[in-house]
Amino acid sequence: MVEKVFQLRCDCNQYPWGKQGSKSLAASLCAKTPGTNFKIDENTSYAEMWMGTYPDLPSYVLETGENLQDVIDKHPDELVGKTVAKKFNHTKLPYLPKVLSIAKALPLQLHPNKELASRLHSKNPDQFTDPNHKPEIALALGDFEAFCGFKALKDIHRLMQLPPLQPFLPEVKKPDFDDQTLKHVVKAMLTASDDTVRKTNDSLMQLPKEKFGEDSYIPELIPRLSEQYDKADNGTLVALVTMNYMQLKEGDSIYIPADGIHAYLSGDIIECMARSNNVLNTGFCPRADRDSVDMFCSVLTFTPHDAKEAILPSKVFDGCKNGKTKLYGPPLSEFSMLATTLGDGESDTIRALGGPGIMIVTEGEGTMKADGKEHKLSQGYIFFIGHGVELEFKATQQLKMFTAFAE
Repeated sequence: MVEKVFQLRCDCNQYPWGKQGSKSLAASLCAKTPGTNFKIDENTSYAEMWMGTYPDLPSYVLETGENLQDVIDKHPDELVGKTVAKKFNHTKLPYLPKVLSIAKALPLQLHPNKELASRLHSKNPDQFTDPNHKPEIALALGDFEAFCGFKALKDIHRLMQLPPLQPFLPEVKKPDFDDQTLKHVVKAMLTASDDTVRKTNDSLMQLPKEKFGEDSYIPELIPRLSEQYDKADNGTLVALVTMNYMQLKEGDSIYIPADGIHAYLSGDIIECMARSNNVLNTGFCPRADRDSVDMFCSVLTFTPHDAKEAILPSKVFDGCKNGKTKLYGPPLSEFSMLATTLGDGESDTIRALGGPGIMIVTEGEGTMKADGKEHKLSQGYIFFIGHGVELEFKATQQLKMFTAFAE
């Protein structure tokens, strides 16, 4: 008899943009897993806790210490199921969920599409560690700021009329400001010299706030981003002038398509992506860490093209009994996300899912009945859930859980 539900031990990586010590929710959740030897160092920045089977930071079965992928490989039919294995042509988890704790802007980045990822992986497997694309969602656990996708063209065009920004426009003016013009602007901003970027930022800060129209946050954010990186960082101009600046609340979610430009700025989020760790960076990082601007601009796509298009709405999951579980369903086949919120004494039942799931408890206490066993639930507990298992949750103290799954 194969156990289909078991607790996991996960780990946290340490990028400089992460929150420090126990201020990092990612690290705090990691440390709360029972039986782990993860200890928080208050002088270290903890950025991302990874859950799943990606080889860079894999999860382990808490009870036995086995690598989760090794356990799946022994029992693929019982744990992943034939349907999902056939759909993706392998028995690895097709997604990678994470908890991110963000203190300052992540690099300005996009993830190559499948075709480019495959080429980059075969050329440079050390940097591009897989041949897959990486569309992703970010689900806010509280206040969350992000730059995501491009503003509507008319809004970028309006800002580009400001005198400090006009040098980034093409010399030959087209009658309309289109995506090709935007690509020229982005490339011009990314290749501008340190001196040009610094002077442009200074000039923008000297303009009266009303000149920016609805984008009046621009002169306010320049000093904040300059302090985090440098006033000469090219990412500042691209993010503030061309991208959507979004302020999300708990429960809000955004979807980043493959090749979608983004840079998260602050907050704690649950992030989930297709199984990949490929990224092209061109700003909010030292010049030495940046990828080729030509390559970055050649794969750039122009969706979303408005903040509203970036929002991923949730709806009540039709597979839950008491309506306490929401579904975040991005337009891709690799994963969806469930968010279950229960007040004291409340319960919900989730139908058996058609593929493997990974669930994390971010708040509260309670129990989960699954596969003939009762499991204790508490903040920081993470479970692997094999396909075809119904889950019954009961909260003793307000519970919040997130489950990434594929079907």
